[in-house]
Amino acid sequence: MANNAVLDPVLDRSFAACSHPIRRGILERLGEGEMTVGEATGGFGVSKPAISKHLKVLEEAGTIVRVIDGRTHRLRLRTDPLDDAYAWIGKQRELWERKFDTVEEYLREQRDRRGQQQKTDTTADRPDKEA
Repeated sequence: MANNAVLDPVLDRSFAACSHPIRRGILERLGEGEMTVGEATGGFGVSKPAISKHLKVLEEAGTIVRVIDGRTHRLRLRTDPLDDAYAWIGKQRELWERKFDTVEEYLREQRDRRGQQQKTDTTADRPDKEA
């Protein structure tokens, strides 16, 4: 299956953006609106260099935009790359739901056959067993 995978660097970066709890937290905060870097990243309990690395991943994924106004750096959420990831997840969900529906139907048919077979076995005349 992996050999048939379609390489999509944009989608890969979108998932990378969401793959760490600090990055998800930053994205959630920015969902409320534009914020300074300090507002969007404060309280995570990690160093500034670590925050910078997380912001770089988010910027490379295109999920945030940094606007620099003098010494103030403001961050804004961009949802387009996340929308692509959401659409991909939706397609995967549809695929797996169809597969699970097929398995469920197969299991139901097997259960019904066993039920039919048991009815046949209990109603059929059985020869007496002699010792």
